[in-house]
Amino acid sequence: MQRENMLVGVAGAGSMGGGIAQLAAMAGFRVRLYARRAAGLDDALQSMAASLAKLHEKGLITEEPAEILARVTPCNEVSLLSACDLVIEAVAEQMELKSELLRSIGTALGKDAILASSTSSISISALGQASGIPERFIGMHFMNPVPLMEVVELISGEKTSSETINFAQQMTVALGKQFVSSTDQPGFIITRLLCVLINEAFEMLRSGVADAEAIDTAMHLGAHHPMGPLTLADMIGLDVILAATETLANGMDSHKYAASPLLREYVAQGRLGRKSGQGVYRYDGQPVKP
Repeated sequence: MQRENMLVGVAGAGSMGGGIAQLAAMAGFRVRLYARRAAGLDDALQSMAASLAKLHEKGLITEEPAEILARVTPCNEVSLLSACDLVIEAVAEQMELKSELLRSIGTALGKDAILASSTSSISISALGQASGIPERFIGMHFMNPVPLMEVVELISGEKTSSETINFAQQMTVALGKQFVSSTDQPGFIITRLLCVLINEAFEMLRSGVADAEAIDTAMHLGAHHPMGPLTLADMIGLDVILAATETLANGMDSHKYAASPLLREYVAQGRLGRKSGQGVYRYDGQPVKP
């Protein structure tokens, strides 16, 4: 895989899209980052610059941040992704939004290019069908924060070709990650397990089993989790957790995946976690009482 000759596209400039673009640039690939709004692209580039500076300061990367960032070209027209060898879609977990964007990208791409989605829970077969190129479509579920997390979950749709799977596996290794493979079931591996854990933590909080800090400390110290489930939910985004939980509940047709009323209440109040300044916790570090 000749990195200097490959062009990687990323569609979506939020925290996930920006993280994937940064990772690809760190691995030596040229990157084209797409978003509809110029302001979103500016924010993503600023976040990347700050992240790269921290990684460089800590000695985790040796290349100068400016050299890495120079490999990322922003654009706000889907047609400019047409020259890419791989495009990874990374917009919000909404079927209609993803389908519309993937259809546009699939039409624009060359006949040998691969299209992927970073979805955490939506059917890869359905998204592949929407793209118009299901044989060249695959799920590449990155974890947040993308540059630091070590695994990428690969999900094949019903029509994903073996060539596409092999390419995604090689690409994941080239990005410095390990891959795990999942069948196209709601939530795949990681989201299915995480949502059950996080949702149960919300139910424990709602019913008064313990406060937020106690639940998180118990799992952090008692199960050696890097952080507690409620802290993790705030980092991911409570709206993202709710959407994934609803996908599980609908796809698995099981009451055990039904979202906690407290999770629904927080999202309805706009308490989405770190990105809104308040979720289970306020981001002055103090827990919010339910």
